[in-house]
Amino acid sequence: MTATLALATVTPLVPNYDEGIDFFVGTLGFQLVEDTDLGDGKRWVVVLPGKDAALLLAKASDESQRVAIGQQTAGRVGFFLKTDNFADTHARFTAAGVTFLEEARAEPYGTVSVFSDPFGNRWDLIEPKAPV
Repeated sequence: MTATLALATVTPLVPNYDEGIDFFVGTLGFQLVEDTDLGDGKRWVVVLPGKDAALLLAKASDESQRVAIGQQTAGRVGFFLKTDNFADTHARFTAAGVTFLEEARAEPYGTVSVFSDPFGNRWDLIEPKAPV
């Protein structure tokens, strides 16, 4: 029997847990799934945008990690947030103060626009085209 795999969690570095929670939960509307104190200033903080993959917010713990905040993908889009209503989500995010780096554009795969989180990570907000 072949195992079924699915991407469960990815880890963006954040300056501190509460700033990460403020943005992902407070601004984007993700669900705070877990916030467990692990001792020594570490926490297990999981936020979920909807269903499927989650984010495990990782507080940068030393200088090499601090300089990597927002640069984990060397300036490229590293995260892709799918929506079923681009116009509504874009308007809600804009009203909440999210910084979009470009105008929305139609691509063969759907409607998309790049935004930046407060930590410098680039995200695609995308509404995929419906299959034909």
